[in-house]
Amino acid sequence: MAHKTLTEQQMRESYIDTIFRISEPYLLRDLDAASYAALKRRTRRLRGIPAAETVREFSKVYRDIVKKSYQNEYPFADLNLDRFISKKSRNVKAVWGDSLQILKSMSSESVHLMVTSPPYYNAREYSQWDNLDDYLKEMKTIIQEAYRVLDNHRAFVFNVGDITGNDHLHTRSTWGARRIPLGAYFIQIFEDVGFTFIDDIIWDKGEVQSQRHKNGDTPSPLYQYPVNCYEHILVFHKHRNDTIRYPCPVCGCLKVNGNAYSGKGIKSWECKNLDCFERSAANRGKRFSLRSIVMSELKKNIIDTEFIKKWRKDIIQLQPVIKINSRGENILGHTAPFPKEIPEFAIKTLTGVNEIVIDPFAGSFTTAIKAIDLDRVGVGFELNEKMFSNSIKANIKKNGYSLEEISWP
Repeated sequence: MAHKTLTEQQMRESYIDTIFRISEPYLLRDLDAASYAALKRRTRRLRGIPAAETVREFSKVYRDIVKKSYQNEYPFADLNLDRFISKKSRNVKAVWGDSLQILKSMSSESVHLMVTSPPYYNAREYSQWDNLDDYLKEMKTIIQEAYRVLDNHRAFVFNVGDITGNDHLHTRSTWGARRIPLGAYFIQIFEDVGFTFIDDIIWDKGEVQSQRHKNGDTPSPLYQYPVNCYEHILVFHKHRNDTIRYPCPVCGCLKVNGNAYSGKGIKSWECKNLDCFERSAANRGKRFSLRSIVMSELKKNIIDTEFIKKWRKDIIQLQPVIKINSRGENILGHTAPFPKEIPEFAIKTLTGVNEIVIDPFAGSFTTAIKAIDLDRVGVGFELNEKMFSNSIKANIKKNGYSLEEISWP
């Protein structure tokens, strides 16, 4: 790879002027007048600083302006909610209210990661639906809004287990009970919404406790069935097909041509600035995508080797959370907590420091607490404030944090 030095003209002018001189035809074509003026205004401070720093800062400002222009296309975002969620804090944040309504009030592409375990179909007294179709339709509307709110080229980690119950689609009698493959249904929902399926990590919960289907007194065919002792940790990526050009990460210029897609929804570019600091032996320019830029920026967040080794396989053994003590008391106050290792895996491998992590079905707020542990912004949405607020606050306090909270709407 050939590396170039500044040209004589570039040495005579501030490098930000070089970027604008080369990029102006593309900027005038791709940005509206207000966005172009904002870009000029916000990059004045870059005059006279080194070229490499100018490239980094110009790219950040440009991407921020492009994102705000995209966000402005959605007219229902509430800035007060956005400010509450995005504010850097060492406290756990709770938004009390319905997940769908909260998501509908958020700006597009304003969150870096979502990690959750949804309410299972008719598995608890506080999560009941008339039938399975109604449940899946409601979950789909929430996931659709989550797709809009999640930043582009970012991830949603979704823990769900298959259940045994009556789907109420054919009968409500006892013979209607069956194994309901929620994992399979949710994969289809996520893909229908626009997500790309990445992985199904199997959470091995260990020995089976249930005696269901044991039928020990009938050891013959069609009487013996295995009992579910695992759950799914589903990983999805969002790759919205964003066709706007982005600056070359080497020279910062927008003199780039569209290249082949590197994946579904991942638009690639190739730098055509012949004075770029990095050209191949065949004089080809840097090839990149918005996703590759994001990934490069996250490289400074180092994951320890032992943690990578632990999650190298897509079957992982984790003990379920012990929530009932020897006196039969629920020490967490919530009926369906998941292990802290699940959000820890998601946060470490899919985000950087200070980024926003949201659990839209927060439960015992394990995700938000772990996010704060790892120097991220941790936010949880919870519908049942009256039922769970005291236990949630106690759990957050036990972990050494305070709670910031608002009710929505």
